[in-house]
Amino acid sequence: MKSGWVDGDAEIMVERYAAQGVGRDLALRVYTSRLLGRDPQLVLHGGGNTSVKTVLPDFLGDDVEVLCVKGSGWDMASIEPAGLPAVRLAPLRRLRTRAALTDEDMVAFQRANLLDPAAPNPSVETLLHAFLPHKFIDHTHSTAVLSVADQPNGRALCAEVYGDRMGLVPYIMPGFPLAKKVAEIYEADPRVDGVILGKHGIFTFAEDARDAYERMIEMVSRAEARLHAGRKAVFGAIALPNRIAGLADIAPILRGACSLADPAVEGAWHRFVLEFRRDDRILNYVNGSEVARYSQDGVVTPDHTIRTKNYPLLVPPPDAAHLDDFKRQARDAVTRFVVAYQDYFARNNAGRTSPKRVLDPMPRVILVPGLGMFGLGRSLKDAKVAADIAENAIQTITDAEAIGCFESLPESELFEMEYWSLEQAKLGKSPDKPLAGQVAVITGAAGAIGAATARRFAAEGAELALLDLDPAAAQAAAKKLGGSALAVGCDVTSPESVRAAFEAVCARFGGLDIVVSNAGAAWQGRIGEVEDATLRQSFELNFFAHQTVAQAAVRVLLAQGTGGALLFNVSKQAVNPGPNFGPYGLPKAATLLLVRQYALDYGGDGIRANAVNADRIRSGLLTSDMIAQRSAARGLSEKAYMSGNLLGREVTADDVAQAFFHHAVALKTTGDVTTVDGGNIAAALR
Repeated sequence: MKSGWVDGDAEIMVERYAAQGVGRDLALRVYTSRLLGRDPQLVLHGGGNTSVKTVLPDFLGDDVEVLCVKGSGWDMASIEPAGLPAVRLAPLRRLRTRAALTDEDMVAFQRANLLDPAAPNPSVETLLHAFLPHKFIDHTHSTAVLSVADQPNGRALCAEVYGDRMGLVPYIMPGFPLAKKVAEIYEADPRVDGVILGKHGIFTFAEDARDAYERMIEMVSRAEARLHAGRKAVFGAIALPNRIAGLADIAPILRGACSLADPAVEGAWHRFVLEFRRDDRILNYVNGSEVARYSQDGVVTPDHTIRTKNYPLLVPPPDAAHLDDFKRQARDAVTRFVVAYQDYFARNNAGRTSPKRVLDPMPRVILVPGLGMFGLGRSLKDAKVAADIAENAIQTITDAEAIGCFESLPESELFEMEYWSLEQAKLGKSPDKPLAGQVAVITGAAGAIGAATARRFAAEGAELALLDLDPAAAQAAAKKLGGSALAVGCDVTSPESVRAAFEAVCARFGGLDIVVSNAGAAWQGRIGEVEDATLRQSFELNFFAHQTVAQAAVRVLLAQGTGGALLFNVSKQAVNPGPNFGPYGLPKAATLLLVRQYALDYGGDGIRANAVNADRIRSGLLTSDMIAQRSAARGLSEKAYMSGNLLGREVTADDVAQAFFHHAVALKTTGDVTTVDGGNIAAALR
């Protein structure tokens, strides 16, 4: 591992923060924290922590010795000075004499001694940093160090690698007891440059920011060198089917198998988003003949268990010729996983004076021999976190097996971490949004109604796939939303294009739950005079395209087995045709019946089919020129024309989006048409 320290970069950061009133010590602490945080071989997703001891003025202007330590919720890769809250050091050090301290009292005491009461909670390892005398202290979960330490003879291997350069600490959960033990190890030999925490990670320290950082690099490099010495071949491959099923076929099956029916709301599901990963290292791991041993032993560091559970779900290799068998096998594997998790919880929760509340039992990582690996999460962001951690574990376990035999902690220790109140707090307590865990596909997504619907669904927690004939317009719409929205160029009149688009959606998110079939265009003409080609063109887009999209969606929804929603934009013309609008209204009327046929045919599968019947929406169909023409033809102002309904109010694309959202969450409504037109009795259905 190479040092990333650059003198010029360090000084630039010092100067930048000096202009903001931040001192040199804290500026260099930010600089080296970012150097550590940007390397996934050292730190992942909020893991690790760093600190610096310095002097800062308190509220009264008096200089106070403080510990600036990484705060909860901050990521080292992008940390700012505010992410290193200052805690009065003297009171922290006085805690060293106590015999015991609960986690809750520790957190409360640390908060009580913050210089800024509004600062984030200091790290749960704050006392470890405080009890050591060094100015700069760095902590990471280096994959190389864990590969050496996560062995039955890990202590002996660490002694071989580091000699007397590093103190060796047996595994203890983070908190007060660990802080005291590390201080004892250091005081027994103050010459050490750091400590290795068994099954946990590594600390290095020094009086200078660069020295502490580069000691970390040196010690990790020593572990890397050991992993390349005397390395053995690992993971002999299992026999695989002649043809492995594709990602777009397998992901929805797994996503459905890992969904939880809500016992409180009939028809509701607790769904997950999937993130797929595949490379040579991953395939070598998942195809290994002993994958059932080394993948199921536990996490490489207990900090990961809250994101990935203790071990992944392992399913059989998917044979493309026998997908029904794979679907049954996958569901059986999930059932076994859930039962095993519930048993694990019962064993470790029994006899507690303060019983824990069981978490959901679904896996967060799935290994699929022949195909790759999935991370699962309630959002794509969470799924990516799980996948990143799983990739890290694959590297760590592969390297551990190459020099020995990977060994995790006993399940009792993993349970303590998974159900540790301080660790649970990292996940937050905000209630799920209505569409959390759901994937919505919107066609015609770059248009006014499509974009408004996308905004609404995103605000309600959905992951979004934006399909549009114009790929650049779809990309621009996705960019406006930010986040993880997927933009796909798609011609909905082409079954091949639709199939490819839905495969892309399944590859990105693992499946889908809601389809808003919205794409359309308005052809005009007197019905007795319009050319057949025009009418056929309108039917291709305004009827057959809806059928093509719905068919593609149903294939995925049936594979998942968790229901879903097919939502169609049918237009007022389907009910109340206007003069010279037959080429548009006729296929829309057919689409209205299509909606009801899907409701009839797939209600037993939990798939709802509903429509929105909107009128006079400023959009690609009703352009400014068309509004001006039709207003003039009726002798009305544009405002009067657009508000020509019973309520006298202009209806907007956002109003249509509200109707689509209503149907997305209306679990007991199907075959319905919701009218969004401000009131038009002629277009009323009943």
